[in-house]
Amino acid sequence: MDTSPAALDVLVVGAGVSGLATAFGLARRGLAVQVLDAAARPGGVIATVRRDGALYETGPNSALDTTPLIGELLTAAGIAAERENASEVSNTRFVVKRGAPVPLPMSPGAFLATPLFSPLAKARLALEPFLRRQPAGEEETIAHFVRRRLGREFLDYAIEPFVAGIYAGDPERLSVPAAFPKLHALEQKYGSLIVGAVLGARERRKRAETAKNTAKSFSFRGGMQTLTDALARDVGRVEVGARALALARGDDGAFAVTFEQGGANRVSRARAVVLAVPAHEAARLAYPLAPEATVALQAIEYPAVTVVASAYRREDVDHRLDGFGFLAPRVEGRAVLGTLFSSSMFGGRAPEGQVLLTNFVGGRRNPELAVADDETILAKVAAEHRTLLGARAPALWHAVTRWPRAIPQYELGHLARVAKVAEAEKAVPGLRFCANWRGGVSVGDCIANAHATADSLAAWLRAPVSA
Repeated sequence: MDTSPAALDVLVVGAGVSGLATAFGLARRGLAVQVLDAAARPGGVIATVRRDGALYETGPNSALDTTPLIGELLTAAGIAAERENASEVSNTRFVVKRGAPVPLPMSPGAFLATPLFSPLAKARLALEPFLRRQPAGEEETIAHFVRRRLGREFLDYAIEPFVAGIYAGDPERLSVPAAFPKLHALEQKYGSLIVGAVLGARERRKRAETAKNTAKSFSFRGGMQTLTDALARDVGRVEVGARALALARGDDGAFAVTFEQGGANRVSRARAVVLAVPAHEAARLAYPLAPEATVALQAIEYPAVTVVASAYRREDVDHRLDGFGFLAPRVEGRAVLGTLFSSSMFGGRAPEGQVLLTNFVGGRRNPELAVADDETILAKVAAEHRTLLGARAPALWHAVTRWPRAIPQYELGHLARVAKVAEAEKAVPGLRFCANWRGGVSVGDCIANAHATADSLAAWLRAPVSA
């Protein structure tokens, strides 16, 4: 491989969706790009596995179509025809209450009739447009925000399980402006979530954007790995089994990344570098160039999450599985954060006569369970299936995937930490950070952030050098 200073325009460290989408965007803009990743295959946490006629995901099971950038990327990557939208039945979401899954109301009529919230909690919503907004400079947790504007029941049976489903996090610790910036913006701009939801929808339509609560979920006929495989193929220069050891910057401004691959150390050089890796890895690599950013990055925590795929005979599960899945609120004391009805969401996920469930354990709520042995985890999951879904026989099989550091937590102070990273990017020209600890954790957020990173970096690389 040519490792001369002119060999590469950009070196991307990290082949998850953020790194691959950034590299894809840069390559499409005519720049010479190489990607390094320590894993044996590209894709990061996105991985699709086939077993006994079933297809399951070990990471994200779907994505939300929130921005036109997603469709543009799929078309450019040649996989738009592979896209599969979630079934109509999966528009129904369940929340566990008193030991049973209850449909989340999706219309005013359903809201008035739902047993999820008491008549008093429903009536309290009428006060929401008249409550004072939080002072703009005062950061608050999502729990404080929801109790203040919507009341305790909405925190317990709507927002807390929703937060657990996205972040595997604790609403008593997550920052509203960092973790839910659009929610924060609604209150700041309109003084009310209800008023803001109505008026904000008009603005999103003008921008051709879709709110996450109404966006369509999608995957691919061959699973989510279709996306990352396609991006890696198009980029071409993706080195796997290549662990980045050190990052340095020469007197000429070029960057050098030393990496270990196949038992030998190698070096790649480029005019710019993108660190598309988890916060702790970015901190390790960036320390020589941006020590203050390193301290901020090290403060970003990642709780452990264990994913369990479970296959049953259809006749052995009483629940109709007529929905996306269920979320389990903390107040219900369940062992799982939630369970997806994977074979109801998309076709081809289970053989005829079988169903596939995807279960999530651990996070901030049950950190000790995420690291328990397989036997303990599987016993807990099976018990939940019996109680909540009416499973009357053992699963045909389970598959356990462990993520010791699963999802970055956007907790109080997160925006200040990210601001330190932005300062480092200004202080070290050509250095960029693009990962799900910044700008959102969803697949769609990663794609949007990668697009912005590729745009800004391409512009910087092509800018005339000042005398």
